[in-house]
Amino acid sequence: MKKYQVVGIGNAIVDVISESNDAFLHSNSIEKGIMQLVEKDRGEALYDAMTNRVQTPGGSVANTLAGLGELGLRTGFIGRVADDALGTFYAQSMQKEGTAFVNPPAAHAELPTSRSMIFVSPDGERSMNTYLGVSAELGPEDVSVEVARDSEVVFLEGYLFDKDKGKEAFKKLARECRAAGGKAGISISDPFCVDRHRDDFLTLIEHELDFVIGNQDEITSLMQNDDFDAAMNAIAQITDLVVCTRSSKGVSAIQNGKRVDVNVDKITPVDTTGAGDQFAAGFIFGMVTGRDLTTSCQMGCVAAGEVIRHIGPRPEGSVMELFQAAHLV
Repeated sequence: MKKYQVVGIGNAIVDVISESNDAFLHSNSIEKGIMQLVEKDRGEALYDAMTNRVQTPGGSVANTLAGLGELGLRTGFIGRVADDALGTFYAQSMQKEGTAFVNPPAAHAELPTSRSMIFVSPDGERSMNTYLGVSAELGPEDVSVEVARDSEVVFLEGYLFDKDKGKEAFKKLARECRAAGGKAGISISDPFCVDRHRDDFLTLIEHELDFVIGNQDEITSLMQNDDFDAAMNAIAQITDLVVCTRSSKGVSAIQNGKRVDVNVDKITPVDTTGAGDQFAAGFIFGMVTGRDLTTSCQMGCVAAGEVIRHIGPRPEGSVMELFQAAHLV
């Protein structure tokens, strides 16, 4: 039995949430309702301006690992934080939630720990200002060969593809895990990320990975084909397993040439933040525990359905109990 059932690699970002009003947003030149990347000085100024801060460890793959940990799997996370207050908070919070933070906070880091300042307005709008900081500097030196080889599955976050060192970290983790008999997969993350790195994504998927999870926009962008079925068939030619979420249309997946389509109950979401991350958690749980493709997709849908019923990107209730109610376990 390997030490880890799932190890993820991705951005280690502290979500810092504060209530605000429109006057505050205006006076601080914050554009309401969108996500903006900010530089270090701007990030520190906004952080200092926040009142009643609530901090949680965030990042796409980190959210997936939180879901997997809630379901009882043995998980680990490869990320980069600085040896500062937010970095120490992030590492300790991941550990408390049951996910091993395998790299200690970096002493004398060149940049501060990454943070996303989220200003919540009275009408529920979330205005996000993200400073990528030290997490974007993650490279192959941060990947432990021992951890990679002691993992059943490794899961990669596409956002890290924006730097060459992130790509090399991906390759090292995937190769070492697969060499030891494990599987490697990726969350595509964002159609704009695909547009920036399409050729590198396709090469990685074809030669280094076993599965791909994305949404319809990401899959069609990746294959440069607006015909969904044609895009799915094309990507299925270069990977063993492709899984695509389609919002209210459900989920489609192709594994070794066999396609399944899973319907979902239509839900009016309270907050869609984290829906894709938790779908990945439910699906990977099914895959790791030996469920068939249809059941794994259904588990992903149930996990995503839980998270869109409340504010925040991580489960609040027991997803396992929801699996039981749906007769999936």
